[in-house]
Amino acid sequence: MIARTAFWGALGALAWTHVGYPAFMALLARARPRPVSKGDVTPTVALVVSAHNEEAVIRRRLENLLELEYPAERVEIVVASDGSSDRTDEIVEEIAAREPRVRLLRCPREGKVAAQHRAVRETESEVLAFTDANTSWRSDALRLLVRNLADPEVGYVCGQLRLESSEGENLEGLYWRYEVWVREQESRASSITAGNGAIYAVPRDAYVEDDPRFGHDFGFPYLMEQRGRRAVYEPAAVAVERAASETEDEYGRKVRTIARVWGHILTGRVFRPVRPLYAVQLFSHRILRYSSGLLHLALLLSNLALVGRAPFYRASLALQVAGLALAGAGKARVPIPGARLAFYYVAVTWATLAGLVRYLRSGTPQMWEKAKGTR
Repeated sequence: MIARTAFWGALGALAWTHVGYPAFMALLARARPRPVSKGDVTPTVALVVSAHNEEAVIRRRLENLLELEYPAERVEIVVASDGSSDRTDEIVEEIAAREPRVRLLRCPREGKVAAQHRAVRETESEVLAFTDANTSWRSDALRLLVRNLADPEVGYVCGQLRLESSEGENLEGLYWRYEVWVREQESRASSITAGNGAIYAVPRDAYVEDDPRFGHDFGFPYLMEQRGRRAVYEPAAVAVERAASETEDEYGRKVRTIARVWGHILTGRVFRPVRPLYAVQLFSHRILRYSSGLLHLALLLSNLALVGRAPFYRASLALQVAGLALAGAGKARVPIPGARLAFYYVAVTWATLAGLVRYLRSGTPQMWEKAKGTR
């Protein structure tokens, strides 16, 4: 009885988080849309670039931001240098000497979020926008982003992050297209359950100076809902980054990211009161998704216990073993259709377990590490 309950519970949860929930949100977005009241506004903006030892990309990043189609006198670009020990600070100062919109803010090595907090305290703009050093924004991105903040209900807006194809085997781009589609359905019907650090903005009065161990990507959307505001997605505001060159590199990044997410979940922060629909969204899209490694493990172990009970369970076990074998072929780069995708899925699913173990061992990581191939 226990094995059967575990099997069907795990299978149902996986089917719901990967297929059922996205379909539900897509239907809700069409049946009961909740549009944003956008306006052609140009508030003053402090655009914060977080950087730690980014000498390879910081010049290109600043040149890109200086070309944004936004009134120059209403934008300040602040590079929050998180204890950089290479030429990052020198390059920023060189550009700031000829461009008054650029400012260097030297910060002690305390992590990305702590540097962002310092930048917020050092500025006075109406809107705070954030980006990473290895990102590139389209010229209209900032203007399209802040139009959403004309709606007083909106406390957070993130743009669309597009991952450039690389020469390696990483399939983050395929996963990411699926993820942003789900995000778009959430935004149309309610609020998004997570953003991204490459392109987002908040009104100053909505900014939360939270514990620097907890990042904005997952934290800000649910914090806005807890405070009675919305977190929305603007797909027209486009940022571009290079994906990690190999799935193994992306795996390491996901382990670090998911360890931080488990901090949000296991401390109970994410369970504070929100609208019933948003609570369903958090459970369906985030808690179940980040539990997918545990769910797959439960599915496999319970299936082993049930394999002699009926032909269905034998077929189910055969499918799971075949999937793992296909993933193994993908890791070995055997040219079999679907092998690369299977390897990617297994890697990111295993990362949810590895992230949980990392969190239980060492808590929420405050420092970020760059994934190989993303610069």
